Amino acid sequence: MRIVGEANVDSLCSDLLAEVRAFRAQHPQVRHVDLISLDIPGHFYGKRYPVELLEKVAAGSTFRLPQNCVLLGAQGGMFEIGRYCFNDGDPDARRRLVPGTLKPVGWEAQPLGQMLITSEGTEAPIVFEPREVLARVLARLRGKGIHPVVAFELEFYLFAAQLSEGLPQFPRDPLTGDADDQPNMHIERVSRFSVVLDEMVETARAQGIDATTITAERGPGQFEINFGHLANALRAADWAALFCRSTRGVALKHGYRASFMAKPYLQHAGSGMHVHVSLYDEAGDNLLAVGRQLALRHAVAGCLELLPHCMPVFAPNHNALRRYRGAVWAGWGFEDRNACLRIPESDRHNLRIEHRLAGADANPYLVLATILCGMEAGLERQCEPEENPVGGLVFPQEMIEAVHAMQHRPELREGLGAEFVDVYCENKRQDHLAFMQDIGANEYRWYL
Repeated sequence: MRIVGEANVDSLCSDLLAEVRAFRAQHPQVRHVDLISLDIPGHFYGKRYPVELLEKVAAGSTFRLPQNCVLLGAQGGMFEIGRYCFNDGDPDARRRLVPGTLKPVGWEAQPLGQMLITSEGTEAPIVFEPREVLARVLARLRGKGIHPVVAFELEFYLFAAQLSEGLPQFPRDPLTGDADDQPNMHIERVSRFSVVLDEMVETARAQGIDATTITAERGPGQFEINFGHLANALRAADWAALFCRSTRGVALKHGYRASFMAKPYLQHAGSGMHVHVSLYDEAGDNLLAVGRQLALRHAVAGCLELLPHCMPVFAPNHNALRRYRGAVWAGWGFEDRNACLRIPESDRHNLRIEHRLAGADANPYLVLATILCGMEAGLERQCEPEENPVGGLVFPQEMIEAVHAMQHRPELREGLGAEFVDVYCENKRQDHLAFMQDIGANEYRWYL
């Protein structure tokens, strides 16, 4: 458990109070701030807080929310999970403000702010809170002299704001009014949708996110926006989470719907979360380049060994699992975008792994924590990656099978925490059972 010392608490409160007061001076029209945190399925929960009361929290007043907010299912309901939810009285748990994350919200009709909150660093962290899970992994790596540098890339689709009979519709070209239904990677698509895309980037930057390049992807209405590399890996995951929220908000403001759904169209490319990870020592040397890149091979081997047991994190729902059917080569390679572990061409200092397996709707804190556990295990065992088999590694493509593979893997129970793994797997199991309660149109058409 990492508890902030008294001297550090005083310094942190002083810095937070200065941050809140500076924000109020710069944005006097803002009356409320959304205090938000990511739950297990990757949705934000929290409270809309009067900005004047935020000063009290920054000064050290206790701020609490129900502990079980973290355990909500994909549709927002609560499941009975072990001793939690319906068996624990739904207790409150302390949260703290995350310094440096108080920013204006530019996509709402009224002036608003937002700020991240977390149980990480409190006297009783929630062991299954995604941000806390990643913080524990990073703390363990720091104890071993390992410092990750991380960059996320997120793909997403634009749709028309309104669904038609529950189905997504192609976005309309703002110049011609035609449906943008042609899959291509042409720069002209970026130009045609530049008004909304540029505002997405500028809004992300207003949140403190180093959003960089914009790319038109292969699917109709599909784009990718990249972020800069960060030595603060926890903040890198914060950026990915906050970007999803701001991008959806900006899209709605412009009459579109932005979605990070992993496989919205069966016939078109899915959307991925690509994570670039380098590992450095205390002196700033790239550990992956040690010994003629031997350490790189060890890290790759560890990721590949754990990969079949991590699918509930990389593909957290039924739709996300659709993205892999016949579309992903679960192997590794240099400059190979077909491989789920790609080694981009780079110099010795920037040598890194690009982990391409996760869907865009995965939880960024948990994705990064899981990747780092794989790299850590490989470095410790110093194992060599096997030659890529024909068709790549076999991994579970059904949720119950995937959950079973994750729950009983010792490296994940040790690396992510046994309590977290049990809670997470039960959350996914319950989501699966809830999903199976619906009878779809195909079922009636085929079997009625």
